[in-house]
Amino acid sequence: MTNAQPQVDTSKVSDRRRLRFTTLADLRADLATLERGEIAGSLRASGNWTPGQIFSHLAAFIEFAYDGYPPELSNPPWFIKALLRLRKRAMLAGGLPAGVKIPGIRGGTVGADQAPFPAALARLRRALDRLEQTAPSVPNPVFGPLAHSEWITLHLRHAELHLGFLRPS
Repeated sequence: MTNAQPQVDTSKVSDRRRLRFTTLADLRADLATLERGEIAGSLRASGNWTPGQIFSHLAAFIEFAYDGYPPELSNPPWFIKALLRLRKRAMLAGGLPAGVKIPGIRGGTVGADQAPFPAALARLRRALDRLEQTAPSVPNPVFGPLAHSEWITLHLRHAELHLGFLRPS
C-alpha cells in the first residue's frame, strides 16, 4: 500500500495467518508458498505493506545484525532496553506483537522499502542464507549479544509476525 491510503491498525487485523516457524527451513517453505501465490495471482496482503516491503523489512533486520544498525535504532532509551530484556525469553518463545511502532521513528520502523516481489524475495533469501551459515556479529541494540540460535529464533518470530499479513490464496 502507498502512504496515501489510510493506515490499518495492524494490532486489530483479524484475518492474519497464525504462523509458527521452528526452523529456517519452515520459513523458507512458507516463502515458497507465498511465491506460488504471487505467481498464481492469489496473494493478498491484509496489513499496510506490500509483500515487497515485508520481505525488504525482514531482510534489512537480518542484514543489520551483520552490517550495523542505522543510527535511529542503535541506541534505544535505557528503559526500553530494560523492559524488553525482561521480556526477551517470552518474545523468543511466544512471538512478537502486531501493531508495535518504534517510538521516535517516522512510520514506526525502518527497512520497509518498496521493492518488486522477486527482488525483495531474493534479498530475503540471501539474508536467510547468511543467517544460516554464520552467526551475526553486531550486538542487538535492545538485547545485546545473542547466541546464534537466539538470533535465528528472533528472526523466525519477526518473520511470523510480518508474513502472517500475507495470504497465498
